Amino acid sequence: EVQLQASGGGLVQAGRSLRLSCAASGLTFDDYAIGWFRQAPGKEREGVSCINSRYSNTYYADSVKGRFTISSDGAKNTVYLQMDSLKPEDTAVYYCAASLSSEGLDADIYDYWGQGTLVTVSS
Repeated sequence: EVQLQASGGGLVQAGRSLRLSCAASGLTFDDYAIGWFRQAPGKEREGVSCINSRYSNTYYADSVKGRFTISSDGAKNTVYLQMDSLKPEDTAVYYCAASLSSEGLDADIYDYWGQGTLVTVSS
């Protein structure tokens, strides 16, 4: 059974940092692209970042480029999202997801989803 466990959310002030973790189990880690998505209240889900660990490909939404960094640790089957210079508009529930067939920020390509972790950025 594939499981994705997102963690690391919390309440921070604008300008500070948080690191989210997505621990994957039940899959061959390097076979999957792992993506981060977020959904703010009243807004549509947005693709934030993605990594294909096998080929070291990474993707970022324009809204987070230069502030967020995605990385992976194959030994721990974990993907991290380092979020720096956080803004109030980054407030959302963040989800991680796994895709076997493709990579990128399109939610439709993802096969498995974890539960969300809430990030709240105060001004």
